[in-house]
Amino acid sequence: MPDALSRMTAGELYDPADPELVRARAETARWLVRLAACAAEPDMRRALLAERLAELGEGAEIRDPFRCDYGFNIRVGARAFLNFGCVILDVAPVTIGEGAQIGPNVMLCAADHPREAATRRAGLEFGRPVVVGPHAWIGAGAIVLPGVTIGEGAVVGAGAVATRDVPAGATVAGNPARLLRR
Repeated sequence: MPDALSRMTAGELYDPADPELVRARAETARWLVRLAACAAEPDMRRALLAERLAELGEGAEIRDPFRCDYGFNIRVGARAFLNFGCVILDVAPVTIGEGAQIGPNVMLCAADHPREAATRRAGLEFGRPVVVGPHAWIGAGAIVLPGVTIGEGAVVGAGAVATRDVPAGATVAGNPARLLRR
């Protein structure tokens, strides 16, 4: 049987109280403290980001405060920009494409919960990957839900809640996010 980390990353049901996952989140919490402590030291900050993230592209910038569950499920493309207060719940892979722009206080949520009450009572969760395509722009305070792909060059308006995929080049806004134009 696969370990908890493998089940979680694969999008299968997992127990977040599994000791392996608890240890991984604790390691990430300590890493986040170190990251915040060097907010004014760009070279040190970049080295720390590269230490934990699955990928950190050339010229990518992540401003503090930054929060995530694990870090090692996050890929950030070259020249991508994540503004202040970004939260990434990365129980499944989260990919941010080259040149993507993420506004302040944006949430990218790969974490999900079963719809059946009995499964939730059992304490089980799952995740679905989130993808932000190259050169996409996600406005301040927007939320991207589990399993959603934001297409290349798409725009998600400030405060929008993206509950489904956004086509390449499209603009969406609102809660739930609705297509404004292609």
